[in-house]
Amino acid sequence: MRGHGSLSVRLLSAFFSTALALYIPPHIEQLPSIIAQTSGSFIGLLYDEAFTFKCEAKGNPNPTCYASNKLGTAISEEAEFIVPKLPKFPKEKPDPVVVIEGDSVVLECNPPSGIAPWQLYWMTEDLQHIEQNERVSMGLNGNLYFSNTLVSDSHDDYCCFASFFHIRTIVQKPSMVLEVKPINSTKEHGDVISERKPSILIPSSHATTYLKKGDELNLECIAEGLPTPEIEWIKMWGTLPERSQFKNFGKLLSIPDVREDDDGKYMCKAKNHLGEDVHQYQVVVEESPSWQEEPLKSQLGAIGSDIHIKCTARGKPQPTITWKRNGQPLDDFQSTQHKIFEDSVIILQAEEKDSAVYQCEASNKHGTLMANANVLVMNHPPLILTRNYLEYQTMLGRAVIMDCNVFSSPPAIHKWRREDPEGSVDGERYSVLKNGSLLIHKVLMEDMGQYKCLANNSEGAASITTELFIKDTTRIVDPPEDMKVRRGSMAELECQVECDPTLRRELDIVWLKDGINILSNFSDRYFTDDGILQILNVSHSDEGNYTCIVSTSLDQDSASAYITVLDVPEPPAELVLTDLQPRSVTLHWVVGSHHNSPITEFIIQYEENLWEPGKWKELLRVASSQASAPLTLYCHINYQFRVIAVNSLGRSRPSMPSERYKTLPCAPDKNPESIKIVGHLPHQMDISWEPLWPMEHNGPGLEYKLSYRLLGVEDSWKEQMVKRHSFVVRGTPTFVPYEVKIQAFNNHGWAPQPKVVTGYSGEDLPLASPEDISLEVLNSTLLKVSWSPVSQTLLRGHLAGYTVQWWQTQSRLTSKGVPSERLSLSIPGSRTHTMVSGLKPFSEYIPDQPPVLRATNVQKDSITLVWSPPHEPNGILTGYLLQYQTINETLGELTSVRITGADTTRWLLQGLKEQSLYMFYLSACTRVGCGPAITEEGGTDPQATVLNVSTFVSETSARISWRTRVEGSISQLYVALKNHSDGVWQLSGILNTSKGFHLLEGLKPGTVYTVRLQASRRPDGPSLFEEVFKTGKVLSTQVMGSQEWFVWTMCGVALLTLLALIGCFVLKNKGGKYAVKEKEEAPTDPESQATDEETPCEYSDSDEKPLNNIQELARDEDEESEDSSMISEDDDCEFNEDGSFIGEYSSYHHSEENGHMPRTS
Repeated sequence: MRGHGSLSVRLLSAFFSTALALYIPPHIEQLPSIIAQTSGSFIGLLYDEAFTFKCEAKGNPNPTCYASNKLGTAISEEAEFIVPKLPKFPKEKPDPVVVIEGDSVVLECNPPSGIAPWQLYWMTEDLQHIEQNERVSMGLNGNLYFSNTLVSDSHDDYCCFASFFHIRTIVQKPSMVLEVKPINSTKEHGDVISERKPSILIPSSHATTYLKKGDELNLECIAEGLPTPEIEWIKMWGTLPERSQFKNFGKLLSIPDVREDDDGKYMCKAKNHLGEDVHQYQVVVEESPSWQEEPLKSQLGAIGSDIHIKCTARGKPQPTITWKRNGQPLDDFQSTQHKIFEDSVIILQAEEKDSAVYQCEASNKHGTLMANANVLVMNHPPLILTRNYLEYQTMLGRAVIMDCNVFSSPPAIHKWRREDPEGSVDGERYSVLKNGSLLIHKVLMEDMGQYKCLANNSEGAASITTELFIKDTTRIVDPPEDMKVRRGSMAELECQVECDPTLRRELDIVWLKDGINILSNFSDRYFTDDGILQILNVSHSDEGNYTCIVSTSLDQDSASAYITVLDVPEPPAELVLTDLQPRSVTLHWVVGSHHNSPITEFIIQYEENLWEPGKWKELLRVASSQASAPLTLYCHINYQFRVIAVNSLGRSRPSMPSERYKTLPCAPDKNPESIKIVGHLPHQMDISWEPLWPMEHNGPGLEYKLSYRLLGVEDSWKEQMVKRHSFVVRGTPTFVPYEVKIQAFNNHGWAPQPKVVTGYSGEDLPLASPEDISLEVLNSTLLKVSWSPVSQTLLRGHLAGYTVQWWQTQSRLTSKGVPSERLSLSIPGSRTHTMVSGLKPFSEYIPDQPPVLRATNVQKDSITLVWSPPHEPNGILTGYLLQYQTINETLGELTSVRITGADTTRWLLQGLKEQSLYMFYLSACTRVGCGPAITEEGGTDPQATVLNVSTFVSETSARISWRTRVEGSISQLYVALKNHSDGVWQLSGILNTSKGFHLLEGLKPGTVYTVRLQASRRPDGPSLFEEVFKTGKVLSTQVMGSQEWFVWTMCGVALLTLLALIGCFVLKNKGGKYAVKEKEEAPTDPESQATDEETPCEYSDSDEKPLNNIQELARDEDEESEDSSMISEDDDCEFNEDGSFIGEYSSYHHSEENGHMPRTS
């Protein structure tokens, strides 16, 4: 742009990288270095107030854009500053352009020069864009090209506009007139437009295009002709790159970011049906200079040494290398002993005055590169830049580098040695690097300690001390493992770590999913705790690779695992019906994702809107390899289908339904099945069958034709049309065979011919019973019964089986008849024998085991045993065999006692050892022998508090009495009672031990009971006494006697009452007192009533309440305390020689609803 009146100003600024190859301590005088600059081309607009260039330097420079000090000067590349002029079109009136219709024409724009980029476009004066196409288009130079013209192209206001973006300016060329005359307007051209072959307008001649690598290549080809030519681009001896773009209706080939391989020849071909025209382009891709080997930013040389500065650049054309010193050509410094080669400079026998900034400049026609090399020539003793007493930490088995950076000239010699413990650093694992640092390979624990670095040269020496610490390696000992988890469940990955104890606090565990940190990038369903990663409610997005990274400040370790999310398959999609036939279709679908569990099968379901609309039913299952299936259909059904995919985790959601397909009606395909012929009553035959499924009707009007005839007797069939699925044939002979068939029918025809089935008419009772019954005794309780079968002619039906009945009529144990219920056993089928078990033996055997044995009334040297007789004596009991032995630390001698009383159910064992544990064995005996024994364990008690427990039993009551050894040793007792008929235990309220008896009333006559005296309310607690007794039976003669004497008793009572009233009247008149009055005035001290054993036991309304009710053992303690508050203490009473009570006693009753307790005396 310099040729178009713009102002160009060359500025020099300094450039030096801050990344120096050589570090020079700040206190040493250094060459200048520029750390910031402004470079490149810049445009300054006329109305801009200011423009800033940067130039910052370090190294003690003077404040100019030349960065310099007494040691040297640094310079930089050029920066171009442009101040543009305002572009303008020439003020001229273009001549009108007149052409004949069909001719080509070019409207020239000739835009003014300006700062690129600009944009050119054609419009009319009223700012309407000129339409462009394959026939009319604008070239890169701004001209508007018409390959051929039309009369409609005539306008008098064609305007070319140029827009300059940088200076925000648009300029317009004066309007031009284009007049296109019709072909028939002139005589010399005739009435027909003549066609012509293409001719290329641009480019006008062969040319070579040069451009820089990375620029955009634009090749233009505009042709005229009639019809309008088509443009084709080719690369000769090659193919067009994929980056190629065709613009401006194919007339512009554009290749962005050109490369070296885009070099070559390109051809443009314009053609129509009359011929073609071609043009070739030579494209040469060049390159601006770039460093192949950039010189070192700084070099330090000793006095008297040779210094080499090398600078190599590449480019196309090859760059030219120019050397400068402090911004001046190097050849101007004759005093310096140096040699210049093409890409390097050698300073021979360098002196301090040779310290300077040397510039290498590489340039070709596409640009210039420049680099500064600071050369400092001096001698300096070793200066160790690494801080003294540094501590290094590394992991066992890894490499470590301990620094010893030295500034010195000439270069210092480095030596290392062990200090604590002392030793050398010789060996394969030790290496001293060029910068003086010590490298130790695969450190061992014995490498830990202090080291010293020594540096010396001709100017002096220096040293520092460092210390090395060895840590245990951080490693994952329990890495996460690949896992498969079902969607919606929880996944857990574990990553357990071992590390050096001193690094435990700084240990950090990070989890990544597919390389992305989990905690900072994923949802709150992820939880980590001490090396464990939990993922709640796993979804498909959670599938991926999970990495556990454990790290400290010294090392790290990692391990990965892959989580595979399993789920039911995706539903199939895109259901399509093909091959539509009257009775079949083919269903196709697209298989969805199997979600990491292979699909095992597809379930095809259907829905129809005639019989069960909205209800989907299974039609077919096909293998997972299929994506289509042929479907067989019923007639007269409006179908739609869906598909479900199945894998090991379950079923997918159903697919979207297919379109509906309705089949036409037709005759039934099948007849009813499962025909049953039975006779519930004689002279009648019931026929039933499984009706056709509604889908099997195949059309409207379904009926059944029932046909039947006697087997082997009748030739013709009797027929009935039935709509139901059953029919009764009446008036049939008893149990004779019939042939039956059933055929389906609808409005469109008959089903195929049905199969014939055979059955029998109604049955009747057999006419005979089995004969020749025989018995075989197998053992005492088992018989085998056999018989002869009944003739088929007498059965009058199908044989269902036989019934065997038996009952006991007599026993050898008694001469009387034995009443017994009848028992029976049904024998199905045609068997003619059976076994009858569980019979009672007719002769005597050993008895069963006694069901109950209890050790009660435990004293210091005696125990009372109570038991129940065996349920099955198997004969006449002769007594019991009681055996016992001590079972303390060792088993004692077994002692036997023969109990001869068959009715005996308790036995007092005396003379036992104190504080000893015994095992008791009791067997029931008959004349044949003794049966199996029942065992019970018990022991003597030296502190027994309840003595001499006894019972007295009547028909409806029982009295249990006792005597206490020590007063107050047991404060309360309980009496438990069990009726053997129901097996339920009932428990009394709390009884005071100071009272010597307790009365049980309301018992059933002739019933077996078990009574216990115990100190605990728990059902399974130990008992102090236990006995089994049976209440007496009420004799029939007593009952009759009481009825006979009832009238006489009532008469006597009435007479005595009359005499008593007369006596009271006489005594009252005499003023005397009667006995009842004396009794009322007597003292009522309850203690005096209870302590005297010789006092008769009387009860009055002033006495405490007796035992009210017997409570069940299952009641809780709250009920116990509540009930016990209502229990009285029973007085001790005497009884005479026959056991009857001397005094009166109260009966006990259940509470009334209002809570009041009735009393009797």
